[in-house]
Amino acid sequence: MAKKVAKVGVKKESGYLYFVDAKGDVSRAVMARGKKKGKAKKEKVAKVGVEKESGMLYFVDKQGDISCAVMARGGKKKKKKAKAKKKVVKKKKVAKKKR
Repeated sequence: MAKKVAKVGVKKESGYLYFVDAKGDVSRAVMARGKKKGKAKKEKVAKVGVEKESGMLYFVDKQGDISCAVMARGGKKKKKKAKAKKKVVKKKKVAKKKR
C-alpha cells in the first residue's frame, strides 16, 4: 500500500510523464509516441526536495502528490529447465591379432 510523502497538488496535462527526479522534485517529460528520435527534455514542475529511502518507489499519484511504496524485489522464481545430458562414448582401440 502506498503512503503520501508530500502534498504538492500538481495539475497533470495529457501527453506528459510525471515523475520524482533524483533531487526529490516533481518533473515531467513528453511521452514517446511513434518513431520520434532523440531524448525527451525534462522540465521541473515543482520543487519539493523529498529525501528518498532505498528500497522505496516514489511516484506522482492521481491527486498530483508524491507517494511511495515498497519496491517488489525478487518476484516469482523461475523453474530451471532440465538439460538433456549427452552421453559421450569413447571408442576403444582394438589391437589387431597377428596370425
